[in-house]
Amino acid sequence: MPMSNPLEAKATPGPGSSDPPRGKWPKVLPPLSPEQKRINDDFMAYWHEVLPREYHVADRFNHQYVRRCPSPGFRRTLEVGAGLGEHLLYERLTPEQERGYVALDFRETMIERLKARFPRIRACVGDCQTQLDFPDNFFDRILAINVLEHLPDLPRAVEELHRLCDKHSGFLSVVIPCEGGLAYSLARRISAQRIFERRYKRPYKLFIGREHINLPWEIYGELDRRFTLLERTFFPIPIPLEFCNLFIGLTLRPK
Repeated sequence: MPMSNPLEAKATPGPGSSDPPRGKWPKVLPPLSPEQKRINDDFMAYWHEVLPREYHVADRFNHQYVRRCPSPGFRRTLEVGAGLGEHLLYERLTPEQERGYVALDFRETMIERLKARFPRIRACVGDCQTQLDFPDNFFDRILAINVLEHLPDLPRAVEELHRLCDKHSGFLSVVIPCEGGLAYSLARRISAQRIFERRYKRPYKLFIGREHINLPWEIYGELDRRFTLLERTFFPIPIPLEFCNLFIGLTLRPK
């Protein structure tokens, strides 16, 4: 649905929220023990396998939303947090677009698996919260599918995505979860939480408490500093309410 006002829902916490005060960046996460890091890395890779197989309806929305392109003549794409490359199964790239596709993830083990699956695209280990080795305005299209909610230094990431996005015709396509909403919390309880606790015999909050650290209103607020919202879409109910939805799709232009 087209938006007349940019990210008007920004920077207001949900009513009755019990979360601690947010907005101080970067957010500091408690250190992980070697065993905790092993579990977190293992579950992140495992969940990237389970999600498209067992929860394909929601996963399909995530990937199909960002595949829609305001500029069909794009040449260069940056996908941040590319994981195992699941999104590439949804793309229909020309040879030139394939050569210009960069998949970025900070987990080296996942990038190695992505390279094996998709040898014709460029897969890189990197963190979008730091300056990446690409010139200003380099990418026509930047994709962030369920990534921004994870980033402790979200403002720095938004600055970097803005630097890399072509200011003339480029755009940023984002999907975020309705974190904190009723429907999303219930769906997670019967999916990721159930799988995690069965697999590791540990409380899921030890994992998700350091992963989904940014709420939608925080993400809106940071994006609004550098981008103009073109469209916002909710799934599965196409009305702009978070409590009854699972995901939000955003299409933005750099300011």
